[in-house]
Amino acid sequence: MELFLAEKGIYFLTLLLLGVGLAGIIVCSNYMKKLICMNIMQVAVIFFFLCLGQKAGGTIPVAMDSMINAADYINPLPHGLMLTAIVVSLGTTGVGLALLYRIKDRYGSIEEKDIIEREREKK
Repeated sequence: MELFLAEKGIYFLTLLLLGVGLAGIIVCSNYMKKLICMNIMQVAVIFFFLCLGQKAGGTIPVAMDSMINAADYINPLPHGLMLTAIVVSLGTTGVGLALLYRIKDRYGSIEEKDIIEREREKK
């Protein structure tokens, strides 16, 4: 059991982060907290892909005279994709913050209950 946790424990951590993010999105009524939980979920997915991209005994994908087999190198594709995912995550967070700013200006609150109540009053 101890060896299993040592080898696969990183996946449990990723699953825990994903669960915390998902639970936060479902439970929290504050939109800022929902945005933070969305970021936690994005980090969990990025972390998961980076963990999958690793291999024991692999080295960075730079050509070396001593290594001729492709099996000796780590695949750089997951790392490149996750760099793109990080940029998309930052863009999503920026747009989310801008929307929260506009919601705060329009409704005076970023609490879900307050916004729903004010929308019902308008009708």
